[in-house]
This record gives sequence, structure tokens and C-alpha cells, in this order.
Amino acid sequence: MPDYRRNRVPGGTYFFTVNLLERRRSLLTEHIDALRLAVAKVKAARPFHIDAWVVLPDHIHAVWTLPAQDCDYSARWKDIKTEFTKAIPKTETLSPVRHARGERGIWQRRFWEHTIRDDADYAAHVDYVHFNPLKHGFVERAVDWPYSSFHRWVAHGHIPADWVMSSGASELVKSGED
Repeated sequence: MPDYRRNRVPGGTYFFTVNLLERRRSLLTEHIDALRLAVAKVKAARPFHIDAWVVLPDHIHAVWTLPAQDCDYSARWKDIKTEFTKAIPKTETLSPVRHARGERGIWQRRFWEHTIRDDADYAAHVDYVHFNPLKHGFVERAVDWPYSSFHRWVAHGHIPADWVMSSGASELVKSGED
């Protein structure tokens, strides 16, 4: 079995990509209210700050900052996945392995994590989150995608509604972090 090593920094800021198992499904946007409830429930039990977030039909990108002395983002993602899974109808196809284990076939087992290193890295990843609906061709402007923290960033005056991504985020798009 592979040895997955996670970088854990108490109070750290992290970028995540979390995917559905079946990437052609659109469960996340079809069941956005269930996802929002799952996140709210987990945040209430195990607080964290959502710096940036985008929900696409089949995957999520997020930037979180954890409380000081806390580095357990894995448990939070596990709980979000579990709560969301319990809230939606069973319509997925199960592999024999998942069926034998009594699992659902909603999420990929793992997720991608990157520890934010500095302000430039933070800005590039937040921009990448907000640019992602454009990258995948869902909209032509970030402001047109409803499932994004972009709207909160605009409302707080951090970025204009006609925002164009930074060069740092451009490099992430070219690297294919999705």
C-alpha cells in the first residue's frame, strides 16, 4: 500500500482538491444544499476558516486555515464526505470491493493537499479556486458561477466583480493541479 505523507502544520493554511469517484457525475452541484449542510455541521463541531471555496459538479477546491494547534484537516474532510454521503440518495454504481466493505461509491478515497507557503502562494491558490469554473468552461466570468467564495471576496472589496486571475494562478492552471 502506498505511504501517503501529509504535511501537517498546526494553524496552517492549506489548498485542497476533493473529487467524486465518478468524475462525470454532477452530484455536488445537484445536491449543493446537502453539501452546505455537511460543511456547516463539520465546521460547528471542528472549526476551521474557509478562505476560498469553489464547488464544481464533480470536485471541490478549497483553501482553509485551521485553528492554532490544530492540523487535522483529514478528519474534517472525512466528516464532510460522510455527512454529504448520508444526505443523498443511493444512485451510484458500486464496485465489488466497495459493496463488500459496505461503502458508498461517491468520493475518491484520497484528496490532494498543498500547504500554503507564503502570501504569493496563498494569492495564487485563492485565484486558482476562483478561476476554476472558467478553466472547465462552465462560465466565461468568475462572477457568473454561483457556487464559489468569489462572491464573498467581491462583497468584502478584496477583488472586483470583473476580476482577472493573477500570473501566479496562471502557472497553477498550466501545471494542471486539477
